[in-house]
Amino acid sequence: MIVGTVKEIKTHEYRVGLTPANVKVYTSRGHRVLVQQGAGMGSGYTDAEYKAAGASVVANAASVYGEAEMIIKVKEPVVGDLELLRKDQILMTYLHLAADLDLTETLLERGVKAVAYETIETADHRLPCLTPMSEIAGRLAVQEGAKYLEKAFGGRGLLLGGVPGVSRGHVVILGGGVVGLNAAKIASGIGASVTVLDIDASRLAYFDDVFGSRINTLYSNEANLEEVLKGADVLIGAVLIPGESAPKILRREHLKSMRPGSVFVDVAIDQGGCSETSHPTSQDDPTYVEEGVVHYCVTNMPGSVPFTSTVALTSATLKYGLTIADEGLESSVRRSPELAKGLNLYRGDTVHQGVAKSLGLYYKPFL
Repeated sequence: MIVGTVKEIKTHEYRVGLTPANVKVYTSRGHRVLVQQGAGMGSGYTDAEYKAAGASVVANAASVYGEAEMIIKVKEPVVGDLELLRKDQILMTYLHLAADLDLTETLLERGVKAVAYETIETADHRLPCLTPMSEIAGRLAVQEGAKYLEKAFGGRGLLLGGVPGVSRGHVVILGGGVVGLNAAKIASGIGASVTVLDIDASRLAYFDDVFGSRINTLYSNEANLEEVLKGADVLIGAVLIPGESAPKILRREHLKSMRPGSVFVDVAIDQGGCSETSHPTSQDDPTYVEEGVVHYCVTNMPGSVPFTSTVALTSATLKYGLTIADEGLESSVRRSPELAKGLNLYRGDTVHQGVAKSLGLYYKPFL
């Protein structure tokens, strides 16, 4: 198969879909790999390294899209990518279609075969291609929350970890999944007071086993949410329904109860956000203020640490891309339940039930 990767053109996206090490694996299996010139520079990989690994480095994205049978990216295609996609071309990337009807309709019109990293799911309900970015985003959420608490960035001017004689900051985490777990690790590690809310009692028990008395756990209901928000300095939205749009847990009146200058980091923004006040931002203009609360809603948080993110991401996605390249998409999906859940769109049809449900589209099972 001819496999291609292009330079990401989303604002401040420096990750790349394939590393030179990945290219070497593909070429060793007899596949041809096309890499757009400069595609890996943001993550620290030179064109010379790709050539040494066996890739053909081409001048522009059009050359990659024009010849490659499968495009491996990091983020969803944007203007500049979309018009280059071809009918029956395999697109493998993060898509987050449940939050973007316009993108979904465009991809349906283009007739591409779209595989979304974030919905590839194992039999034990793990999300192997989403997990590494969730780990990074969870850790970054605390880092960004701490930064925007600084007065110069519009925050309260509070140090999350506190100092002797001064109260520590309070981090509230909505959701006890991978993002929430990693956020709790960093927040408790820097000395903040931490509260995690989730609807799954067994997940809260896991947090209690891991952290003991270093954090508080609460069942996520309206009463507990209202009470805990009053004292929150950093609120982290870490809720997820795989393949579907994020539930709007937070309402405007919830934010009104928070202290002015507190910070809300919505990690769920890729799936539409978990607050009715959330809308996507970029690293160019990452925050805005609603009801006195600083909102950080950057849609590609891991892109700010591209070396770490690229290595973590491509280590997880490589085996799935290789399976498709070796066996073909249709055979791979029929054989692998994991990849079957990753297939979102196929030749003009929505074949992922969660995406169809979220967007009100007709669902046509692939299998």
